[in-house]
Amino acid sequence: MGKTVCPVEFVFEKPQTAGVGSALYQEHLRLTDKSHIVDFAGFLMPLWYSSISDEHTAVRQKAGIFDCTHMGVLEIAGADAAGFLNLITTNDINNLGIGCAQYSYILDAAGNVLDDIIVYRRRADKFMMVVNAANTLKIKAYFEALKNDRTVIDPDNPGRKLEYKPIIRDMKTPCANEDCRVDIALQGPAATDIISSLTENSKIREEIKNLKSFHFIEADLTVIPAKAGIYGDSDCIISRTGYTGAKIGFELFVHPLKASQLWNKLIEKGRPFGLTPCGLGARDSLRIEAGLPLYGHELAGPFNISPFEAGYGWAVKLEKEFFIGKTAMQHKAKTYDMKVARIRLPGEKGIRPVRQNDGVLSWHGLPARETSNKTGECIGFVLSCANAGENQVALVYVNKVSANENDAVGIYYLARSQNQIQQGKLQSVQKGQNLQPDITGTIVSRFEKF
Repeated sequence: MGKTVCPVEFVFEKPQTAGVGSALYQEHLRLTDKSHIVDFAGFLMPLWYSSISDEHTAVRQKAGIFDCTHMGVLEIAGADAAGFLNLITTNDINNLGIGCAQYSYILDAAGNVLDDIIVYRRRADKFMMVVNAANTLKIKAYFEALKNDRTVIDPDNPGRKLEYKPIIRDMKTPCANEDCRVDIALQGPAATDIISSLTENSKIREEIKNLKSFHFIEADLTVIPAKAGIYGDSDCIISRTGYTGAKIGFELFVHPLKASQLWNKLIEKGRPFGLTPCGLGARDSLRIEAGLPLYGHELAGPFNISPFEAGYGWAVKLEKEFFIGKTAMQHKAKTYDMKVARIRLPGEKGIRPVRQNDGVLSWHGLPARETSNKTGECIGFVLSCANAGENQVALVYVNKVSANENDAVGIYYLARSQNQIQQGKLQSVQKGQNLQPDITGTIVSRFEKF
């Protein structure tokens, strides 16, 4: 019999299952109509409560609260934990202090991005990892394959085995007991005052006030006292992280049996500060406006977008001696010719929305709404787009050398209906194709500052 060869690429087929309510599902039903709730990554989540626009504005001006209990939360612990994480993530765990968080990527040996993650160091040998809800099962399966030597970790040395095998636990399963954790996010200028109102302890309030970005504390919150039948004390991990681009934002990791109590207390305490519950729609419009990538759109996805193309090359530490996928990332860093850019377009009432896969054209010389028989060359494609005030903001995948900040660009709307096809609208476009723009806008800075 021939020798079994492990695959370089990690392939995972996600099982098809019906959506289940998140840990806060019953709270959503009290706040919004059931018709506003959709299946997202296997969880039933609200698209909006009031309106996407109002919720978006609340985060930028006051504060918004988000159900993030669908996100995966894993614990990596034991003497091998740090070594394991340094091999399977692109960033450098040795730079991560206790009480700090780190953005990073998990790759397979072929350099495919399996997920973007945040790692939290709770102790020298105890870490918490937050992964995308849609990728949780895949990442768990990948870690299992790594620990059992069922996948290649180094294409230059296919026989190399994983030398670090820590204890890995899913922090959302009942077997985690008192260590279970789910995520509730609080984002916006008033977030610090709202979270501080959750405790009467002046020391904890001061720590919350002075918490720096990508740092966290673990604290008891007096507004959620322990009750019979609920695990643990009232410990909560309070982190200065988030996914809205807000200058001030927190994520609170609490036991799922306390999630509803914390959610309701935050809404009660936040009401005087203008706190607004926010759904998936505002989460998407906020992250697009800020320039933050979504796995499957501005990262990985149909174009297999790398961290370098996404604008996050700083989170790939090529100077590390080794990490899984390093060879591929070294090549990508030298050869990539496409990038993610952010563009601003007209978005007032009556303007047709830009959508995913619409063509992006190199375009110079015309105001945003002026039409012409002139054409522009297709230099890429729209990845995501959302309204932000009177504008549309789009994240696009374009030629690296053909799209610079302040450049004018055009958008070619793909056909949305059979009638438009009959009128000559194309259903798809190719790079290099000459097309007439339907709307024009401007490339702006890769990330927005608030």
